[in-house]
Amino acid sequence: MLQKIFLPILIFTAQFVVAQDCPDLLNPLNGATNVPVETSISWEAVAGVNGYIISLGTTPGGVDIVEEVQIGNDPNFTPPLGLPEATQIYVTITLFLFDQDNIVCPSQSFTTENVTIPPNCTSLINPTNGETNVNTGVNLNWVYAPKATGYRLTLGTSPGAGDILDNFDVGNVLFYNPPLDFPPDTLIYVLISPYNENGIALNCPEESFTTASLGDPPGCTSLISPEDGAFNVPLSPLIEWYPAENADGYRLYIGKTPYINDILDGATFTETSTYVLNFEPNNTYFVRIVPFNEAGEAQGCPQESFSTILGCGPYFDPDTGELITHYPESSFPDSVGICENQIPTTVTSPDIADGYRWYHLLPTGTEDLISEESSVAISEEGTYRYEIYDIVTQNGYSIECSFTKEFIVTTSSAPVIEQVFIEKFGDLFTVTLEVSGNGNYEYSIDGENFSDNNFFLNLPQGDYTLTVRDKNGCGETFKDIRLRPTPPGFPPYFSPNGDGVNDYWQYIPPKINPLPISVIYIYDRYGKYLARVGRVSKGWDGKFGNRDMPADGYWYKAVTIDGKEYTGHFTLVR
Repeated sequence: MLQKIFLPILIFTAQFVVAQDCPDLLNPLNGATNVPVETSISWEAVAGVNGYIISLGTTPGGVDIVEEVQIGNDPNFTPPLGLPEATQIYVTITLFLFDQDNIVCPSQSFTTENVTIPPNCTSLINPTNGETNVNTGVNLNWVYAPKATGYRLTLGTSPGAGDILDNFDVGNVLFYNPPLDFPPDTLIYVLISPYNENGIALNCPEESFTTASLGDPPGCTSLISPEDGAFNVPLSPLIEWYPAENADGYRLYIGKTPYINDILDGATFTETSTYVLNFEPNNTYFVRIVPFNEAGEAQGCPQESFSTILGCGPYFDPDTGELITHYPESSFPDSVGICENQIPTTVTSPDIADGYRWYHLLPTGTEDLISEESSVAISEEGTYRYEIYDIVTQNGYSIECSFTKEFIVTTSSAPVIEQVFIEKFGDLFTVTLEVSGNGNYEYSIDGENFSDNNFFLNLPQGDYTLTVRDKNGCGETFKDIRLRPTPPGFPPYFSPNGDGVNDYWQYIPPKINPLPISVIYIYDRYGKYLARVGRVSKGWDGKFGNRDMPADGYWYKAVTIDGKEYTGHFTLVR
């Protein structure tokens, strides 16, 4: 979990405390053992941080393995030379924030494995195997070989010759700068043999490159704009550099870390400037420009860096230490209904923003922009995307901070109350509604308090108005009911077992105030219609489609000659 530390900052004469979370290691975990020496180190990302600086040592806060390497805002680091074996390694992560002192987090540690096998082979990365027209003054670079603690290098003008350099131990480095230039127009053979205390890598392949003709390669150049170390750089800046004498062109490398060129990886330019579109805000970018001509590339050109504007966030305000975000807030739902009788239906945003965009997501995978207003007219079901944005101005630059979400559109219709079932328990009643229609409905028995439940419990006797409405505003319906004790004459149970007693369920008119029943409808407990009982019928025999119905509870709806309805519940006993 994130560890909280506090950094005091003095502004004018008052003292403020900036709270900042330090990250925990994710790989390896703090306290882990037997960690591979070639492992990559990762940690929790910290919101609002512009970059990280990492140090590795054999003591808390130590830098004897890696000393304060800036790695941008990517919470991952691969030690370029691996790690020493059987050693407790201390990791110190420093947080970089604009206009604030760096925050040095407490060291965490893990212990590496004891290596018992020789290393693997490696390969050239500069120049690459088979490359031509290579500068005669080229410096050689190669990939780290897992578990290696050193490298032996053989160079020659024929395979295995070693006439330039013969099995030379360069130590635990990933480069070699020859004291003399290579001969021009020559195929150079390179053999790199990694080793450790357990032995040397065997059968490593020999690689080669061809040098360029005699001539003078250009020197290095440097950034004009943005300047090295600049911050608050716009997100689509003009990258411009000084011209290098005798250069025919330039190769541009840009990445979010010093090690991976994930933005531009050696893109070639003949001019000394280019626009780069859509950098991310609140990030540090690393740039290297390498001039070249027919004699080869400039050697040893430095890496420079700059940081983009704070952007939409989240980032920490340098004055207050608060976490700032400029993204608009939204309460837009996951689904929207359009009314069958109101096509197209106008959908209005519930959010306040500087701008709006509505898209229809087509089956082809493309998007159709259908509105840039706060409302949109929708005529069909499907998947849509809703976007709102605010315009934020920082240091004279305007950026768009947006919120977006997909939502589903379905069609809705007004509800229809098909049945109302009333059941009496003691002096109280339960009312259940059966509703039809294509919509997302909510229910009320007082016209004010709505819920998703289609039933109402523990109601005293009285007159009520049931309301069912579509949540998308596509209509509502009402029904008045009267809750009274069940009139006499409706048997509470019957037993259709053929014994001649209570084999049929039918209204039995009492001697006093009988109801002028016209017809009775019978339903099961789920509201399924089962039978119709006429006034002169024997009654219901407990069957549906010549099949005996199970012992259970059933509902009835009795309709009188004058149109009044009486509903209730009875039990079939077997």
